[in-house]
Amino acid sequence: MESGNILEAINLSKSYPGVQALDSVNFLLKRGEVHAIVGQNGAGKSTFIEILAGSIQPDSGSIIIDGQDYVRLDPSQSIERSIQTVHQDNQLIEELSVAENIYLYNLPQTKLGFVNISLCIRHADDLLDRLGIETRSNIKISSLTFVEKKLISIAKAFSRKAKILILDEPTASLDIEGEKILFDIIRRNAEKGLSIIYISHDLGEIFEVCDRVTVLKDGKKIAAHDVKNVEMETIVHEMIGRSSHSLYTRVLNTARIKSDEKLEIIDYSRYKVVDHVSFSVRKGEIFGIGGLVGSGRTELARIIIGLDKKDSGKLVFCGKDITPSSPYDSIKKGIGYLTENRKDDGLVVIRPIFENISMARFARDRHIPYLELKKERTTTEEIASQLQIKTPSISQLVINLSGGNQQKVVLAKWLYANSEIILFDEPTVGVDVGSKSEIYHLIDNLVQQGKIIIIISSDYLELSSVCDRVGIMRFGKLITILEGAQINEENILKNSLGVTMEDN
Repeated sequence: MESGNILEAINLSKSYPGVQALDSVNFLLKRGEVHAIVGQNGAGKSTFIEILAGSIQPDSGSIIIDGQDYVRLDPSQSIERSIQTVHQDNQLIEELSVAENIYLYNLPQTKLGFVNISLCIRHADDLLDRLGIETRSNIKISSLTFVEKKLISIAKAFSRKAKILILDEPTASLDIEGEKILFDIIRRNAEKGLSIIYISHDLGEIFEVCDRVTVLKDGKKIAAHDVKNVEMETIVHEMIGRSSHSLYTRVLNTARIKSDEKLEIIDYSRYKVVDHVSFSVRKGEIFGIGGLVGSGRTELARIIIGLDKKDSGKLVFCGKDITPSSPYDSIKKGIGYLTENRKDDGLVVIRPIFENISMARFARDRHIPYLELKKERTTTEEIASQLQIKTPSISQLVINLSGGNQQKVVLAKWLYANSEIILFDEPTVGVDVGSKSEIYHLIDNLVQQGKIIIIISSDYLELSSVCDRVGIMRFGKLITILEGAQINEENILKNSLGVTMEDN
């Protein structure tokens, strides 16, 4: 490895059942550079940095750090090799002080072996002062704002001697002042020789603070550029790439759309999560919601159905206020929600298919004093047959089904509950290509039956192939709604990233 390089990844690969997360990725990090890694959701960014952090083991390839070759790293080795990672999620202990969190794994001790709190606070104050973070180190983490917690997470990485710093979406939810402090920390320490891997969905940040950028797509390295020699438009095109041909393209039937029969989502808001979102969905159309992870898509769905509290918001269906007060009330009012995590939130996988299909209906009809088991078996069997759930029997345990058939069971559950409004959150995650096409056809059939359909997805090809209109969320706001020829992967991605024509 060249003397100017501190880290090199050679042909790193990692696969999971049905998914090639990384495919022979090569990566080079120079001493004292800020190197961005960009790509759409599922491009392999998180897998790559978790391999460097030692929490995921690669299937093949090698990592060279300071001239030493490793087939794999564990977390302790990564730290010993002076790699520090600041994850997107808060990993601080709320009831400990700022100082204790910063030096949690290296607390100073007295001669008797007790924790020396006063020395810990003094060291933490010195560190925060050097980094330009104005937070007292003797107060509890729980008393800090989100921005302050984020900065403390970064300070924690500097409490140990770091040669390589990995920042995963470091500006997520930071305010302007927090970003200014962060960028100043990055610039000053890069000048001192610190090498930084910077993961961000905000391409504007890449051009502001990074030296080089590597683009990943579908687990493959597409390109690496010097930031000063590349246009934002080029990076956007590389992130999208040449899309695989969609197995399904829906043709909008304008004659079927009934503008007077619609669902109105009016002024939904939750502080710092969803910001006064309003839109409507007409019968006969499929409305998509796109945006980056953390944009507020799922959070919006959860407050609509009453899973999470809201500060404001009203749901009106065909002129009638049906705003749910709880998930149970949502079921009673004919609203179904297919969650992103179907195994944990949508199914009881150790129970039979027919029980999973009927559970929401029983919640809706709780007033019925007895179970009609024969009718339940007959009806659930008919629905399973209509959705072509591949199983020898509806008594089969759900855990034995494929991902696509499990998703069909969740859909069958809401059909059996007579849901008129169905929200799909990532409807085809973990589903094979053939099953994806089947699910898209099922969704279209539901629209033809007069159901109101909303699809939340991070798969931009899915949104552009299936939906008639697509709303884009960014930082909790619905920033635009794409229609007709506007709906394509590039436009969805650009709007999700906040890239405007003036940026190109």
